[in-house]
Amino acid sequence: MTVNLPQLRAFLAVVEAGGFSAAAVELGMSQSAVSHAVASLERELKAPLLVRATPVRTTALGEGILPHARTALSAARSVEEIAAEAAGTMTGTVRLACTPTVCQGLIPELLRHWNEARPQVTVRVFEGDSTEIAAWLADGVADAAIVIDPPPGHAIHLTEDRYRAVLPRDHPLADEPLVDIGDLEDDQFLISPNNCEARIRAIHSQAGLPFAPAHRVRDLATLISMVQAGVGVTVLSEVSRSLLPPDLVLLPLKPEMSRTLALTGPPAGPWHPAVRTLAESAAVCLTARRAGGTEC
Repeated sequence: MTVNLPQLRAFLAVVEAGGFSAAAVELGMSQSAVSHAVASLERELKAPLLVRATPVRTTALGEGILPHARTALSAARSVEEIAAEAAGTMTGTVRLACTPTVCQGLIPELLRHWNEARPQVTVRVFEGDSTEIAAWLADGVADAAIVIDPPPGHAIHLTEDRYRAVLPRDHPLADEPLVDIGDLEDDQFLISPNNCEARIRAIHSQAGLPFAPAHRVRDLATLISMVQAGVGVTVLSEVSRSLLPPDLVLLPLKPEMSRTLALTGPPAGPWHPAVRTLAESAAVCLTARRAGGTEC
């Protein structure tokens, strides 16, 4: 039995793209070449790997070999990219996973920065929640992720993301340099039930206040629109600043609380060689942003 990397690459591309034509575009190959590669892999394994439907889906055997195909291709990429790094010609694609808030509030700026500072490295973004991100890193769907408050020693620190009060610009406290969470007790408090809720609850606890949000809104854009409409106020992290319209303000909050944003690779196995390069570049970008209050 002889299984080769082009066969595995074609199989994986079809699964991830959901079809042969989309996989062909992704790989820069003809559709017939992709079909031939997958068919030759199935002949080697003596069983079908895909159900040819719309979208394409894996058979039991295909599902079983999927994580091993990802591991094999990831290892091959690492070999190639380590050699490129040693030669000073680092190139390649990093598949980066992030939570929705980070994707919306931070990633567009980082992508612009990376395109200018590291044009030889392509970054593809996958948006998901914390559980999905952990699974993607473990099974090789993602090469790296921006994570929140990772355990010590398991990620590269990017920045401290502080929590802020979000108020309409015509709110009585909108011109204050600092907002005490206790001063917002007369306002309806809005919350998005995500990973930040525990920290926002802790802010209230530190101030000796009950945590009793009037509305729970899952979608961040809806939450911002409700504050904009005067329904209530909320607390978001600093990374959300770029998402706010001009008629909202983001103000320092008391008690102060922050979360750590860090870049990490798979929990087991080698990291993509470009991850550390991207992390160092991102840290420079975010430090400049924090110091100047502007984009990188």
